[in-house]
Amino acid sequence: MVITKTNSETYTWGEKCTGWHLVNSKAFSVIQELMPPGTAEINHKHSISQQFFYILDGQATFFIDGTEYTIEKNQGIHIKPNIPHQIKNQTMEDLEFIVISQPHSHGDRIVENDSTINS
Repeated sequence: MVITKTNSETYTWGEKCTGWHLVNSKAFSVIQELMPPGTAEINHKHSISQQFFYILDGQATFFIDGTEYTIEKNQGIHIKPNIPHQIKNQTMEDLEFIVISQPHSHGDRIVENDSTINS
């Protein structure tokens, strides 16, 4: 089966962000996400899941275990389990990316604090 955003489960999260579950199994998840300008995920970690983020369009700012990274289009970053992390779109353009989680990360999220880093 050919998988696209139009035939995938769609959901919203955070501050006006959208996700499309391209692959959704307990062992493996592939999600395409869109973050409008000025949006951010909360600082969190996963106790079991590792994740790989790959930027399709735009620029992402990641805060990973206290270190800031700027990830551009056609670049990616790997986050191991139990590492606090946050993604932000600090630009005036949309940010679109793929996040691959192994195993599935939904239900495996521990919030590190109740606010975003460097808000």
